[in-house]
Amino acid sequence: MQKITPCLWFDSQGEEAANFYITVFDNSRILEVARYGAAGPGPEGTVMTVAFELAGQKFVALNGGPHFTFNEAVSFQVSCETQDEVDYFWRKLSEGGEEGPCGWLKDKYGVSWQIVPTALAELISDPDPEKAQEAMKAMLGMRKIEIETLQRAVNM
Repeated sequence: MQKITPCLWFDSQGEEAANFYITVFDNSRILEVARYGAAGPGPEGTVMTVAFELAGQKFVALNGGPHFTFNEAVSFQVSCETQDEVDYFWRKLSEGGEEGPCGWLKDKYGVSWQIVPTALAELISDPDPEKAQEAMKAMLGMRKIEIETLQRAVNM
């Protein structure tokens, strides 16, 4: 049993967002939809929460109204083994959203994601401090992380 479940506060797009996210990640599904009743606080019959899984990780989307919005203080990191994976998640999650620096993006719902190749951690923690710094400098100049560009920077 998963002990901690992230809860994402949406204005009213929780179900739409959950349905989008399950199309992006393998091993994903909607688990349960709960609706507001007569007691509110949302309009009776509208979606209150959506429990869903992304790549086996459980989440809850809450339609709580416009009181809170997402910011970069919380983000979800997607670890990618290949450039094809990086490209796929970058394309899918940034569509209708906003690309940021260093592998960060905001999706069309305002949720922040970090699309990170596993090679990045290896390169910026290289035992040779000069190589690690070259990898870091290369990454800082990117939006979507390009593995080949990082490797070239380290091997120069």
